[in-house]
Amino acid sequence: QVQLVESGGGLVQPGGSLRLSCAASGSVFSINAMGWYRQTPGKQRELVARITGGGNTNYADSVKGRFTITTDIAKNTMYLQMSSLKPEDTAVYYCHLQLIGAPDYWGQGTQVTVSS
Repeated sequence: QVQLVESGGGLVQPGGSLRLSCAASGSVFSINAMGWYRQTPGKQRELVARITGGGNTNYADSVKGRFTITTDIAKNTMYLQMSSLKPEDTAVYYCHLQLIGAPDYWGQGTQVTVSS
């Protein structure tokens, strides 16, 4: 079993920054990829950023140049550094873990609100 715990969400003004963390515990082996998704009411969950086990990254067009996804393998932790935040970035952000040969795992979500 794997548990994912997100932290770092909150209220921030437009133009501000936040860093989200996702700590993984349990049987974390053979990581295929990890990622951040976000969801707003009435909309489908969308990919924000993804990083593979080999370190390749990809981002949604809407966050390119503003968000950076990184991992600390020693701590089994993934981060999302968010800068130049906009009101449209407001959403619940979810951590996702894809293991090779195992089910996907999701965190419980953390609210990010960008508002003045």
